[in-house]
Amino acid sequence: MTLRPLLLAATCLAAITAAAAPAKQAGSQAALEARFDAAIAPAEMGGWLKEMASAPNHVGSPHDKANAEFMAAKFREWGWDAKLETFEVLYPTPISESLELLGPQPFRATLQEPAIPEDSTSGNTANALPAWVAFAADGDVTGDLVFVNYGMPDDYKALDRMGVSVKGRIVIARYGGGWRGLKPKLAQEHGAIGCIIYSDPADDGYAQDDIYPKGPARPPQAFQRGSVADMTTYPGDPLTPGVGATHDAKRLAREDAPTILKIPVLPISYGDAQHFLSALGGRLAPAAFRGALPIAYHIGPGPAQVHLATKADWSLKTIYDVVAMMKGSAFPDQWVMRGNHHDGWVFGATDPLSGNIAMMAEAKAIGALAKSGWRPKRTLVYLGWDAEEPMLLGSTEWAEEHGAELQRKAVVYINSDGNARGFLSAGGSHSYQHLVNQVAADVRDPQTGVSVGERLRARIAVEASEKGASAERKEEAKAVAGGADPRIAALGSGSDFSAYLQHLGLATLDVSYGGEGESGGVYHSVYDSYDHHRRFVDPGFVYDATLAKTAGRLVLRLADAGLPLQRFGDFADTVARYLAEVKALADGEREGYAAQGKLRAKAYRLADDPLHPLAAPADEGPVPFVEFAALDNAVAHLKRSAAAFDAALAARGPTLSAAKAAEVGAALQTIEQTLLNETGLPGRPWYRNLVYAPGRFTGYGAKTLPGVREAIEERRWADANRYAAMTGAALEGYAAQLDRALGLLNGG
Repeated sequence: MTLRPLLLAATCLAAITAAAAPAKQAGSQAALEARFDAAIAPAEMGGWLKEMASAPNHVGSPHDKANAEFMAAKFREWGWDAKLETFEVLYPTPISESLELLGPQPFRATLQEPAIPEDSTSGNTANALPAWVAFAADGDVTGDLVFVNYGMPDDYKALDRMGVSVKGRIVIARYGGGWRGLKPKLAQEHGAIGCIIYSDPADDGYAQDDIYPKGPARPPQAFQRGSVADMTTYPGDPLTPGVGATHDAKRLAREDAPTILKIPVLPISYGDAQHFLSALGGRLAPAAFRGALPIAYHIGPGPAQVHLATKADWSLKTIYDVVAMMKGSAFPDQWVMRGNHHDGWVFGATDPLSGNIAMMAEAKAIGALAKSGWRPKRTLVYLGWDAEEPMLLGSTEWAEEHGAELQRKAVVYINSDGNARGFLSAGGSHSYQHLVNQVAADVRDPQTGVSVGERLRARIAVEASEKGASAERKEEAKAVAGGADPRIAALGSGSDFSAYLQHLGLATLDVSYGGEGESGGVYHSVYDSYDHHRRFVDPGFVYDATLAKTAGRLVLRLADAGLPLQRFGDFADTVARYLAEVKALADGEREGYAAQGKLRAKAYRLADDPLHPLAAPADEGPVPFVEFAALDNAVAHLKRSAAAFDAALAARGPTLSAAKAAEVGAALQTIEQTLLNETGLPGRPWYRNLVYAPGRFTGYGAKTLPGVREAIEERRWADANRYAAMTGAALEGYAAQLDRALGLLNGG
C-alpha cells in the first residue's frame, strides 16, 4: 500500500472507533442499570417503611433519632461511609393548647385524633404531637370569629369590599389556595389576634372520596399539622439565618427572629370546625368561600366568641442528618448528591418515608454494584435529612454549614419526598430536562408495562384535549406530539431542594410519582400510616420501587458521564417562555386597570345587590411600561449561546479526549451559580436565584423570574425595572460561561 491509502485507512478506523465508543458505553450503562434494577426489592422496602413508621417520628421524638441511626447503620452495612451530623435548632414543642367556642352553645375542640381499628398504629399516640403548628406565637386570646375562606390576599380584598375587618379578632381559614403559613401571616398583617386553620371536606374529605378507613379521604376528626414559620423570608432554623446551627453558632434572640409569627395558631378537624362555623352570623359567604360542610357559611364577625390558648417549650432540639458517601474513582471532588428527609409530623409513612425507602433502596443497590467491582467516577453523597417538616431545618443548616465546599464540588442535588402511585413528576434546573426524559424512556411503569415517559406523554395529550384545558397544556401537548420532551416544572419550596437551588445556586432536580395514589386526605395526620400507604397510596410499594429506579438512574448517569449531560437549549427556551409570561402579565395589568377605571364610578354600584352592597375595588394606580430591554437582550444571547454549545457538543463530543471532556465539564459545573445575585429578592435576601423562587404569596408554588414577576404583581414598578436589569445581567453571565465552554469544546 502507498502512504495515502494507509492514512485513509487509519482515518476510517479512528472514525469507526469513535462511533463505536458511545455505543459500547451505552451498552455497558444499560447493563449496569439492569443490575441496579434487579437489586430493588419492593417487599423489602415495605418492611423498612413498616419499621420506620411504627412510632411518632417528629423532631425530638425518640423514634426520629432511632430512624436516623437505623439508616446510618444500613448505609454502612451496604458499603458506604456513613455518619450522623447534628445541629441544634429552635423547635417549639407543645406544653398546652386549647380552643373553645363560648356563648350559648359552647364547644371545646378535641385536638387529638381517635384510633381507627383498621389502622394498626393510630392508637400509638402517647408520644404524638396533638393538633399543632410550629413557630406560631404563644398566646391566650379571646375574640369574635371571622371566616376568611382560604385566607389569601384576594380573600382579604373580598372582605374589604364587604366592609368586614379582622382587626382585634380571631380568623378561621380553610386549608388550600396557598401555603399554610401564609394564612396566619396575612391574618397577623391585617390585625387579627389569632388564627384557626381547618381542612374543609370540599378539599380533601368526603366531597373527594370515601373517608378513611373505607377510602383514602380525610375523616371528620383528622387535622393537618404543619409549620407556619415565614418560609418566604428564609427557611431553616429561625435563629441562625445564613449560617449552620452548630453548638457555637451566633443566634438571634427569639423575639428578633422574623420568621416566627406573633399570634397563636391551631389546626382543627372539619368535624370540630363545623361547630365554630355554625356559630357565625353576619352576611352569607360568597359562593367562592363555601365548602362542603352541611351548613350555610357565614362571614361573621361573631356573634359567638372564641378562646384560643397555646404555650410551647421553645428550647433548642438536636436534629440528626444522615450523611453517607462513596468516593469517586476519577473525580472525587465532584459530588452527585441525593436526598430525602426522614422526619414526619406523626408516623409519616407517605410523607416522607415512601421517598426515603426509595433512596435507601438505591443506596443498597449501588452498594451491591460497588461490592461487585464497579466504582462511581464521581463521589456520591446520600443524605437523610431531619427536621424538614418544621421548615427544611436539616437540609438548610447542612447547606449553610457546608456552603462554600458545596459550591466548589456539587454537580447536582437530586431530591425526593413523598411518593405515590401514578405518573412521573419532575422539576428543577431546566438544563437537565432532557436527561430526565431520557431516564423516563428507560423506566417501566409497573401498571401498564410501557415506559413512564410514554405514559406521561399520553396523559399530556389527553389532558390537553379535555374541555377547559389551559393554553399552556395545549401548547405543551402540541410540542410533545411533534417530538419535544415533556416539560419539567419550576421549583418553589416545600422540600429540601430549596437551599441548594435558591441559596447556593446548585443544579437541582426533584422527582416523584403520584396523581393516582391518594394521600392528601391523611396529610400530616395520625393516619398517614403504613396501613394507609399500602392500601391507598402505593399497594405493593411498586411505585416506591419505580422512584428508586428513576432517581437511581439519574445518580448513576451523572456519576459516570464522560460528557456534560445538560441540554442548555431547554433552559434558554424555558426562560424565553417565562419572559413572554411576565410581559403578558404587565400588559394584562395595564389593560385591566383601564377597564376597571371605566367601571369604578357607577357600574359596580348598579351591579350590586342593593340589600348586600359591596364597595368598588380599590384604585391601585396606573400601570407604567416596564423596561424589558436588558432581559430581551440577555435571552437572545442565551438562546444563541445555548444553541451553539448544544450543536457543538453533539458534533464533537464523541471524539473528545477524556481530558478535554473533563475540562469542558468542569467549566460548566458552576454555571447555575451565575443565576444568583448577592442582593437577593426584595425583602428576602436569603433567596438569591433570579430565575427560580417560592412566591411570597404562594409559598410552595414557584415564581419564575421572581424579582420581575412579583414586582409587577405587587405593583412595585421601580423594583420591576431594577430586577429586569439584574436578571438580564445574571442571564448574560450564564450565556458568557456557555461561550467559554464552547471555546474549550472547539479546541480553545
